[in-house]
Amino acid sequence: MSTAWQLKKRYRDKKLLLLEKESDLAQHQTGHNSGVIHAGVYYKPGSLKARFCKEGAAASYEFCRQHDIPCRQTGKLLVATDAEERLRLNALFERCRKNDLSPEKISPARLRELEPEITGKGAILVRDSGIVEFAGICREMAKQFRLMGGEIKLGTRVTGITESPDRVRIETAKETLYADRLVVCAGLMADRLAAMQGLATDFRIIPFRGEYFRLRSQKSDIIRHLIYPVPDPALPFLGVHLTKMIDGTVTVGPNAVQGWKREGYAKFNFNFRDTFETMSFPGFWKLSSRHLGSGLREYRNSLWKRGYLERVRKYCPGISLHDLEPFPAGIRAQAVLRDGTMIDDFLFKETARSLHVCNAPSPAATSAIPIGKYICGLIQDGPG
Repeated sequence: MSTAWQLKKRYRDKKLLLLEKESDLAQHQTGHNSGVIHAGVYYKPGSLKARFCKEGAAASYEFCRQHDIPCRQTGKLLVATDAEERLRLNALFERCRKNDLSPEKISPARLRELEPEITGKGAILVRDSGIVEFAGICREMAKQFRLMGGEIKLGTRVTGITESPDRVRIETAKETLYADRLVVCAGLMADRLAAMQGLATDFRIIPFRGEYFRLRSQKSDIIRHLIYPVPDPALPFLGVHLTKMIDGTVTVGPNAVQGWKREGYAKFNFNFRDTFETMSFPGFWKLSSRHLGSGLREYRNSLWKRGYLERVRKYCPGISLHDLEPFPAGIRAQAVLRDGTMIDDFLFKETARSLHVCNAPSPAATSAIPIGKYICGLIQDGPG
């Protein structure tokens, strides 16, 4: 939606059409995430991730101010709970500085002042982090896109893509469309849309379900900042954290459990095609063997609520089983190479008349505006 909105701003005289297979916008990753505006703590300096995240945080706050969308710059505390995590915390502090952030080292005593319910050996405060409902940003972008003359067709599933020297043909269940240029931002279906066009790819989208709980309302004031553990660098995800949502709700999560259905948000999901494509891909088995221990622990804690709880009690001991209430899950669309490597940065594939966003990992929601701007630049400078 960000890409369509920004393309329309650049090319007011061009006809732009956005196709969405669902009956409404933001039905998948945009509407099923933690709502965090990330500052850019974790990402390799100089990477597109680091650059887009910092630019995206500033752009997200500005967009919300311009369009009266509720958001809060709460700040994030990364909390170390033992000596090993304190060493990792020091490395994260240096990474923050290299990514042009202004982190602040927090002593245990200062941590207790800032967050009386949080326990740790030390922490880093990153003030640029915040919270918003990204679906609200998406809806406002759609509104602005339509006001400029852009068209959105909901409930329109793409079934075929054929590129010729002078145009792109897009087949849907309802009609055949023709375009001078095509941009594909398909998220969980990115590999399928690329394959549909006949593009050579060496990756597969592997879904990981992120499960959340919500704290009961009596615990909604337990934190003032976003509270994150220090991530294990050997693992691909950030760990279970506490997030105070824009409506005041506090969520606990997410974990990272192997998904067997790309758009399966219930506790137990299975889709034959999704599972077959995952299990027939060599990269899945290599990735699974590489992270077998952590993967099994994630499954155990998914099924055993007390195990999930212990992950957050390391830094917030005042939470009990009674405090954890159900909350909707999300699905991460993670691109994995045939050798089992998770693609850690944004991945684009271009032809003369098309551009596919093949991997847009977290912090893609935070980075949506600079990603869209970057895609506009690629199209402007491209061969088509």
